[in-house]
Amino acid sequence: METSMGISSEECLATVKGQELRAGQKEPILLSLIERSGEFILGVLATPDAVVSRPVAQLSIPINGYFEIVREAEEALLINFSVDSSVRIRIKGEKAPLLLLELQDDDRTQTFLTQVKSAQLQAQSNATKRKAMEPLAPAAPRGPVPIPPQRASKNANSVNSGINPPRPSTAPPNHNNAVLTNQTNTAAAQSLASDFGFEENFNRTLKVEEKKNHQNRRVASREPPPVPPLPPRKASFTPSHPPPPPPVPKDRVSSLQATDNSFINSTKPDSFVSGFSRVDRPPSWCESPTSNSMRQAFMSSQAGQREYLIKQRLGKKESEYVDIETFKLFTGTWNVNGQSPDSSLEPWLCCDAEPPDIYALGFQELDLSTEAFFYMDSSKEQLWVEAVERSLHPKAKYKRVRIIRLVGMMLVVLVKSAHETHIKEVAAEHVGTGIMGKMGNKGGVAVRFVFHNTSICIVNSHLAAHVEDFERRNQDYKDICARMTFHLLDHPPLTIVKHDVVVWLGDLNYRLFMYDAAEVKQHLAKNELKKLQECDQLNIQRQTKRAFTDFLEGEINFIPTYKFDPKTDRWDSSGKCRVPAWCDRILWRGNNVEQLKYRSHMELQTSDHKPVSSVFNVGVKVVNQERHKKVFEEIVRVMDRMENDFLPSVTLSRREFTFENVKFRQLQKERFLITNDGQVPCHFAFIPKLNDSQYCKSWLRAEPSDGFLEPNETLEIYLEVYVSKDSVTLLNSGEDTIEDILVLHLDRGKDYFITISGNYLPSCFGTSLETLCRMKKPIREIPITKLIDLGEDSYMEKERMRVNFLMVDSASTEDKPLKIPKEMWILVNHLFTKSCDQEDLFQTPGLQEELQNIIDCLDTSIPDSVSGCNHSVAEVLLIFLEALPEPVMCYELYQRCLDCSNDSRLCKQLISQLPRAHRNVFRYLMAFLKELLKHSHNNNLTASLIATLFASLLIRPPPNLARRQTPHDRQKAIDFILGFLMAADEE
Repeated sequence: METSMGISSEECLATVKGQELRAGQKEPILLSLIERSGEFILGVLATPDAVVSRPVAQLSIPINGYFEIVREAEEALLINFSVDSSVRIRIKGEKAPLLLLELQDDDRTQTFLTQVKSAQLQAQSNATKRKAMEPLAPAAPRGPVPIPPQRASKNANSVNSGINPPRPSTAPPNHNNAVLTNQTNTAAAQSLASDFGFEENFNRTLKVEEKKNHQNRRVASREPPPVPPLPPRKASFTPSHPPPPPPVPKDRVSSLQATDNSFINSTKPDSFVSGFSRVDRPPSWCESPTSNSMRQAFMSSQAGQREYLIKQRLGKKESEYVDIETFKLFTGTWNVNGQSPDSSLEPWLCCDAEPPDIYALGFQELDLSTEAFFYMDSSKEQLWVEAVERSLHPKAKYKRVRIIRLVGMMLVVLVKSAHETHIKEVAAEHVGTGIMGKMGNKGGVAVRFVFHNTSICIVNSHLAAHVEDFERRNQDYKDICARMTFHLLDHPPLTIVKHDVVVWLGDLNYRLFMYDAAEVKQHLAKNELKKLQECDQLNIQRQTKRAFTDFLEGEINFIPTYKFDPKTDRWDSSGKCRVPAWCDRILWRGNNVEQLKYRSHMELQTSDHKPVSSVFNVGVKVVNQERHKKVFEEIVRVMDRMENDFLPSVTLSRREFTFENVKFRQLQKERFLITNDGQVPCHFAFIPKLNDSQYCKSWLRAEPSDGFLEPNETLEIYLEVYVSKDSVTLLNSGEDTIEDILVLHLDRGKDYFITISGNYLPSCFGTSLETLCRMKKPIREIPITKLIDLGEDSYMEKERMRVNFLMVDSASTEDKPLKIPKEMWILVNHLFTKSCDQEDLFQTPGLQEELQNIIDCLDTSIPDSVSGCNHSVAEVLLIFLEALPEPVMCYELYQRCLDCSNDSRLCKQLISQLPRAHRNVFRYLMAFLKELLKHSHNNNLTASLIATLFASLLIRPPPNLARRQTPHDRQKAIDFILGFLMAADEE
């Protein structure tokens, strides 16, 4: 665009406000996307409030080949989980300093980032084909940047999963565009190495790993107890390789024939994808991180729907255009017991004559320090990564695909340099299965990727310890399966089992149902391995279908890998004299997988475990381009013909559902069948009702929430009701009910309405302390109207306390509230009398069945004793504190609590100002926790561990400040609790 004088001008296309993070401080800035003479510039203005109309950038960063924008994961304490609605962006550019910015996580930011990425892609395209670029403003005459959905009710679910936009096109495409598509994809493939964190040589890995560590430094999920995996369905809406693509106009589909990677290469590398994925489950189950505004935008357009259907049909016809080629996969696992590498790993990693195509190596107990346990920092990570890279097979060169670590669990995936361009759609996730899902000392980490056209998922896990705790190991396995979800841009959420090949390795910790070490050693001396394996817990759990049901394991011809005296090959000679066991295992599932070797490596003596490895031949689907082109053209021809003649139609087996007696943390499921009874393929999706942001209430979820059906195909859809801490308070108070209406939308078709109804049973969990103190009976025996009255009375009492916190309660004995809730007294009294010497108390999770029984017992009775193990009772206490609608330290005193954390006198004064119920509960808990610390030599508790755990529950920021909570704030909260734990007993 030029002025009348012929001078080139500039135009501001979009702006968004944010903050620059510098030296621990936040400075307000304004980001502007500017077009100047056909070039794009990112402007950074330091004083956005001074800008009226046209911003003048203080810093101008050209959007060119040197421009880079990456999402950074927030550093946080492992066990503190605030809901964060901001995104952090790291920007690098030509002749510009490295910037770390924090932006609001909303649709405006998503659209802005999408436009920036579109500008970057156009800049790359212009490097090979010089021509004027259309501006990226959302106005109609400009290029097709992502726009808000056309349906007012479909702009929900905008939790970010990435910022990769569809590649813009500046002119109507035609068949000749296939050449340009190939050129662009080639350039994308050439840049894949740096995008994935690969390096040309391993001497520069430290800098890359620092970046990866930062991205992986994310907290474990704070979420309800995981839901077991759904039973197998008759049909699945996700094919073996399921990538819903970005939209292109209908007349552009011919250009997609050029390569099977045309959908894939337009997706930005994993540094963007996983960086924009949330770790925490969204507040509403129906809010998927991949269901963002961009996906809704293209799915609401006719071109997007068409391309989605084409891609789905291509996936279902995959067998017609792929060939199976064999590649070698080396997998290994080693629990290193917190040790540093002290010898070469070659006896483990290059003991075969021929090099593998892919390495996948899992480590456990990489670091046992407190810093690793709470803060995710570990100096040993780099030591082990470097030891691995020095010991890879000398006959090949390898590049990193991904490294992810959670506390002591680390997974390293590498691929031959020759194959790196065939690796795509990389993502990594982790799940902590420690107490309440917060502690990451146990759990799993996983990396998934697509190699050629085969999706592969590698899981490395460290399950619960102790011989008798095989049920906890089963539970850990189910938790990881249910909660491990990969979020890729424009893809449905992917679980572990939705991959062609899955390899599960790690210290699974399953032992022998033989408890005499001497007897086991006698069998080993006679090489009676099969007799011992009949008592192997993992084999028995698999046979009885309690865990790892669909996985295979090769024959074990090596002696147990646990437990040895470190630095030796002698069995454990310590006082505990552990029974030898095959704790370290490698299992797999999938077609075209052949195990070649399964072995241990006795030469390595660093740890009390021995490393294990398994080598597989994996049949990988490689696309035949000529056959792919024919299949593609036939699909397009058929769709063109059918779209002109038919409209989509489905039938539902049920439309009304009733959920009886819904309880806190108890999952209920119903299902119905959806059948495509029309003549054309169809896409369905649950959509929000008018003026709603989500398609359902927070206690409800549909699985799957969208899908694709061929004519005459039937799919099972599950409706799940689950009341978590996020929804329990409104249901307890009667402000919400188990009632909802789901809208099932059919693209190019009509909407179907599904009615949900039911009754909810109130729970003491999620009820305020004041209300509980006024209840002399179990909550289920109190009518809902009385509960509402008690809640209002509690509010008035709290208001009186705010006016005069020293005023003595003058109520009569009959009306006088309890000093603390009876439910809390029952739990704490049990722990005080029976659990002070319990090993690893508040560090080992309880059993789900016991947790639910205890919760039901507290809701329905006033028991003399609590049934269940000490760990289950301890976890129920934490669940109770977490579910409180207002924490023990009231929201209104949160900031004062932080401010006085280093002054014990002020801290005590602050406690005296709490409402009566909150004050009594705090003092009661502190007295109990101080008593636990007197038994630390038996229960392994420390003041730091207790303070860190309970600070996240007792001192929570108000909801409107949760996203602003910093690590420094968390540390202040910990110091506040620590001061009371370390103080001398009151006189």
